[in-house]
Amino acid sequence: MSKKENTLNTYLFKRLLNYVRPYNYIFIFSLMAVFGLAVFGALRPVVLEKILDENISLGLSDGFLQLIIIMGILLLLEVISNYLFIYFAGWLGQSVVKDIRVLLYNHIINFKMKYYDKSSVGVLITRSVTDMERISDIFGQGLFMIFSDILKMLIVGIVMTTMNWELSLIVFLTLPLILFATKIFQRYMKIAFEEVRSEVSNLNSFVQERVTGMKILQLFTREDIELENFKNINTRHKKGWLKTVWYNSIFFPIAEILSSVTLGVVVWYGGISIIKDNTASIGELTAFIMMIPMMFRPLNQIANKFNTLLMGMVAAERVFKVIDTKSSIIDEGEVSVSTFKGEVSFNNVNFSYDKEVQVLNKISFNIEKGSTVALVGSTGAGKTSVINLLSRFYEIDSGEISIDGLNIKEYKLSSLRKNIGIVLQDVFLFSDTILNNITLKNESISIEEVKLAAKQIGVHDFIMSLPNNYYYNVKERGIMLSSGQRQLIAFLRVYVSNPQILILDEATSSIDSASELLIQKAIEKITKNRTSLIIAHRLATVKKANNIIVMDSGNIIEQGSHKELINNMDGYYKKLYDVQFDIKKTN
Repeated sequence: MSKKENTLNTYLFKRLLNYVRPYNYIFIFSLMAVFGLAVFGALRPVVLEKILDENISLGLSDGFLQLIIIMGILLLLEVISNYLFIYFAGWLGQSVVKDIRVLLYNHIINFKMKYYDKSSVGVLITRSVTDMERISDIFGQGLFMIFSDILKMLIVGIVMTTMNWELSLIVFLTLPLILFATKIFQRYMKIAFEEVRSEVSNLNSFVQERVTGMKILQLFTREDIELENFKNINTRHKKGWLKTVWYNSIFFPIAEILSSVTLGVVVWYGGISIIKDNTASIGELTAFIMMIPMMFRPLNQIANKFNTLLMGMVAAERVFKVIDTKSSIIDEGEVSVSTFKGEVSFNNVNFSYDKEVQVLNKISFNIEKGSTVALVGSTGAGKTSVINLLSRFYEIDSGEISIDGLNIKEYKLSSLRKNIGIVLQDVFLFSDTILNNITLKNESISIEEVKLAAKQIGVHDFIMSLPNNYYYNVKERGIMLSSGQRQLIAFLRVYVSNPQILILDEATSSIDSASELLIQKAIEKITKNRTSLIIAHRLATVKKANNIIVMDSGNIIEQGSHKELINNMDGYYKKLYDVQFDIKKTN
């Protein structure tokens, strides 16, 4: 293992131990249990040696019962120590993981949207769930067990030396061979486990994406192709694990053979010593036979537990890599408001997702309080980027965006987003009740308020027609509802939050005819007396807007009312409108 890797592991250990500090007393209890487990286990052969040499061999009964009782007490204390160790170490591991998982999740939910644009959901799930369990194993099955095994070996080694140094020398001569094999084993296992964790992430990511996009997969008859892709990924996953199996299959038989050979040599040499010159006793030989597994088995277990420790350390490294990622919107604003007046201004705003491609070029416009402004243009014109910037999902490259005359960076992020309501084209609903999807479990919003709001925008009757009405579970992503019904729920969700600034991003582009009238009514209700920014491909839906901004390739090329723009015979808006009108007339 390289010096760099050792330094990294030391750093990770120290960082993990920082999360142990709130549970120091549990950590101490665990160490005490580990110490008891090692000491009580090592003392049993000593008592057995006395029983054999001082009682059974000499045929004496004095003190025999007391030694048997001591043997039983040591066994009982070892069992109790083992119980306390398993409980406290497991409790500590889960507590540490709970704290790290909360930290990780809090970090993830505050990432910029740009991070999610480039990251795999499956990988993040692996970090939050599977990798966390591996970190828990560091304490429950790795670190403490290794410490326990080393302590037991140390105590057993001392006992052996004081009991019979000649027999001890035979045992100690074999240890360097096992230690050397263990070091080689650990080096290769670390590499193998890094590969395994990488393949687990790839597998999770692949399955998550395909399950989410199952409709597209089946629509384009990709089942056989994706099955082959899955087989390839699954094969790489299997090969990664088989490397660990291969290394285990080499190391553990070698360790077992060395242990058996050592035991055989000790029995042979000890037996000769007893027969010829009486330099060893039956009790010592029996104690050594009992202690050799206690010396060698921990070495095997250390290697095995080191596997667990390595898996945990690799997982910890991956988790901390996410935690250390600096991708959050800088929230240094100090202004918090209960509501906005609703005046919005973009002043020479430039923006790009990647530095190579400019998305918005010196965009400037103003929206007056309570007015409705529409953004129109072809796909990729930059319309959605405008609304993403207003809510600070992304940061602008230059220029200024202000609300009520104040730069949006001056507002606390929570205050800014709380007062901006957004209805997207692709409505996301959680696998929960309609009520919880509307309130998002905000306890300050009562069901009476939700029902009143639903009646005001004409959604109440639709919800009441569903089984369990407001308590109807829409399942994952709202699959139990039509696209139009999901859109209505989204309108209601925004309406009950009562924002002063409203954004509708293609909110009417994928509705069914049965829901169209309800949605048009809902739009009229929720936009009334609110500053509204509407993005729409259907130009019929923006005719009533106070101002229409026409965008193309990140630039504003026209703006004005519908009447003004439609009278510009050579204008871009006029051409868009005529194309849609001709299509409608043809249909």
